[in-house]
Amino acid sequence: MTLQTLVKHESYFGAGNALCAPYPRRSAAIGPGIEGSFGPDLARRGGSNRQVPAYAAFLAYGYGQATEDEATKLRRVLELAEEAQRVLQKVPHRSPPAPWPPTDPFIYRLYEVVMLYGPVFKDIAHELFGDGIMSAIDMSVDIEKKEDPVGVPRMKLTLNGEWPQYKKF
Repeated sequence: MTLQTLVKHESYFGAGNALCAPYPRRSAAIGPGIEGSFGPDLARRGGSNRQVPAYAAFLAYGYGQATEDEATKLRRVLELAEEAQRVLQKVPHRSPPAPWPPTDPFIYRLYEVVMLYGPVFKDIAHELFGDGIMSAIDMSVDIEKKEDPVGVPRMKLTLNGEWPQYKKF
């Protein structure tokens, strides 16, 4: 059974659990307080506490494979049933359940950014790094809130991925 399947069945987690909630409630439950559980482990691996909510959500949504320790901590913080411990540690099936085209305005705008700026990002990246791709396998993600000008909220999204070169035959 996958985590996504478990999430759909409230009997596994309980109706009030963060993973059974819509995205906003789920995200709120994952964000505050989880830094204390994941922060030190992520820091040892070269990450930062700002990356903790994104990494925890990545695991909780079933897109990544948690270590035993991460699954234990995530299960405790989100008050999940014991079955979630095993499911969080399984190799995930990485196909997000979102519809195509995306209907959530935030997610749609991210796609729009890639569709609009994708060719520009690609050309600049190839000028800087040569013929290759940005890896999403070896990647960290960071989201920051900025104010520019003061009082005007802005989001800074950083995708920090390895750049493997294409092999020459």
